[in-house]
This record gives sequence, structure tokens and C-alpha cells, in this order.
Amino acid sequence: MNKKETKSRHWGRLVILIAVLVVFAIGAYALRLYGQTRNAIEGTHQSIGESQAAAAVFKQKKPFSLLLLGTDTGAEGRHDQGNSDTMIIATVNPTTKQVLLTSVPRDTMAEIIGRKNFTVAKINAAYMYGGSKMSLQTVNKLLGTSMDYYMTINMGGLQKVVDAVGGVDVDVPFAFSWNGSSFTKGAMHLNGKQALDYSRMRYDDPENDYGRQKRQRQIITAVIKSAVSTGTLTHFQEVLKAVTKNMTTNLTFDDMVQIFLNYRTAGQDVKSDYIQGVNAYIGDASYQIAPTSELQRVSDKIHQAEGLETVTLDNEEVRQNKLNANQGFVFTNPTVDQTFTIFDQNSDTMPWQG
Repeated sequence: MNKKETKSRHWGRLVILIAVLVVFAIGAYALRLYGQTRNAIEGTHQSIGESQAAAAVFKQKKPFSLLLLGTDTGAEGRHDQGNSDTMIIATVNPTTKQVLLTSVPRDTMAEIIGRKNFTVAKINAAYMYGGSKMSLQTVNKLLGTSMDYYMTINMGGLQKVVDAVGGVDVDVPFAFSWNGSSFTKGAMHLNGKQALDYSRMRYDDPENDYGRQKRQRQIITAVIKSAVSTGTLTHFQEVLKAVTKNMTTNLTFDDMVQIFLNYRTAGQDVKSDYIQGVNAYIGDASYQIAPTSELQRVSDKIHQAEGLETVTLDNEEVRQNKLNANQGFVFTNPTVDQTFTIFDQNSDTMPWQG
């Protein structure tokens, strides 16, 4: 993949902040233009068979987790199904008044749940195979979670949303330039264009993709805090139009209003985490292999943040970790008649922790 293709793909990473903005802000504006807002938001609704019990969670003010998906389509001439360039689990707890944002790296190897044929691939391929529903099923299986809801945004319309909240304040970790935007170490206020570029840069970051994920969550946190105050949405109708053309969700309009009314205080304390994988190659393709211990740690943290009992993971990733640890790190992909050797790109052997 050349740099131009990579640049286009990773522009989609910041789009997930629109989802956070919508969850916290739609309800606020709905109190003023109820009918107009309802009609616009209902056009984004796509049910995947969620239960009535799941819908009652918001009215009962219970903690919940929501899968946020950012896709690499909707701009630069891309209108195919595409992959989910960003996957974040947002866990909201009104009792502890905290939000936990957990990034799932796009290259994480996982079993794709919902396919007729058994498939193991990069987790972002779940969206290409089966849209938001398959992405939700795959992440749930990977981490033993039981999320019922998703929100999917493509990169179209993002810049207007960031500008509509008056920009975002971030603490830049190091100086760099990207796509015409320059950033200096320390506190900066970013407009929409700058926020996009801030989230896109990868190769000059000493932490590579993980550093980019940190910058992305940094901007999401700033947007959540801005969205809590309805006064920042001075151009909301324009934003609403842009968002509804580029968003699908199985949250209803009433769900969003309930989230705003019952959970907005949680947005004042936002914490973040991510799945730390091992760099590896299968053939010529680069993957992130998540050790069992790391998957279990992240699973436990999400369950605890939601006030639930932890579960012991038992899935294909756990099975493959055991096989690779015992068989010289050889992985068999059941989707094709071929066996691949997995190795760390920085070492002759895999530093496995399974």
C-alpha cells in the first residue's frame, strides 16, 4: 500500500468523534427543535434486532457500552463499503460518572463472527463482510462483551462538526507537520481541518499507530466535554444535516434523548485504553496479534467499568494463542488451504504472552 492510500485510509480515524458528539448533543438540541431533529435522526436508524430489554437500559439509567465505528468512505471519491478504520468501545457509567474509551486496533487478528464460512482476518474486515452488525458481533466475541448498540460514521462532514463545537483544545505531545497543518508541543486549539490532520499522522509518531490512537482519543475527550454544553452548538442545523448524511445507528431518537438526559454528567470524566498487540506478519500482510493476557485485561476493564462481573475468554483468539505458543508460532487460517508462519517484525522469535 502506498503512502497516498494509507493517508486516505487513516483520515477516517477522527470521524468517530462525530458519534460521541451526536450521543451527547442531539438530545440537547431536540428539546428546542424536537420535530425537526426527530425526523432527521430517524433517517439514520438501522435496526439489527435489538431487544426491548436493551432499549430499557437508557430509561433505567444503567451503565452501557456502545461500539463506535469510523469508516474510510464518504470522501475523496470513496463510496464503497470499505473497512471500519476506527473501532472504539465507549462504556458509560452514570453511577461512577465516567466514560471509558477502548480502542480496538484495526489490524487486530480476530475471528469474523457471522460469516457462513469460518474466517479469521483483520478485525476491520468485519465491516466489509457484514457491516455494523458483523462488526458488533465480532468485537463482542473477541472481548466477551454483550453490546447491543453501534454508531457508524464515515469521514464525510467531519470538519463542519469540529468547527461547530468551536474547535478542540489538546496538549500536543511533540511538534510535527502533516498535510499543511503544523503543530507545536504544548497546548493548542485546533479547528476542524487541524483536528483531522492531527489525528491522521502516523509515521512520524514514535509510538506509530498506538500514538495516533492516543491523539484520536485525546480529541474525542475534548469534543465530549464541549458537547456537554449546548451553547457550543451555534450551527447545529448545519451539523445535523452533515451528520445524518454520513451516519447509521441502531439507537433511536428517543434513545439519544434519554442518553443526554441521564448520562451527560459522565462525559466530564473520560478515561481511555486500548488493546496492545504484537507486531507480526502473515505472508506480506501486517497484523496485530493480541495475547490472551491482554485480551483478558481489556475485557475485565470494560466489564468492571460497566459494573458487570468479569468473564473468562474462550474464543478463537485464545485457541490460536495456545496453538502458536506450543507449535513454533504457526497459524493455520481455516479460510484458505495454507499455513503461515507468524513472526515479530523486530525479532527472530515471537515474544508471545498467550
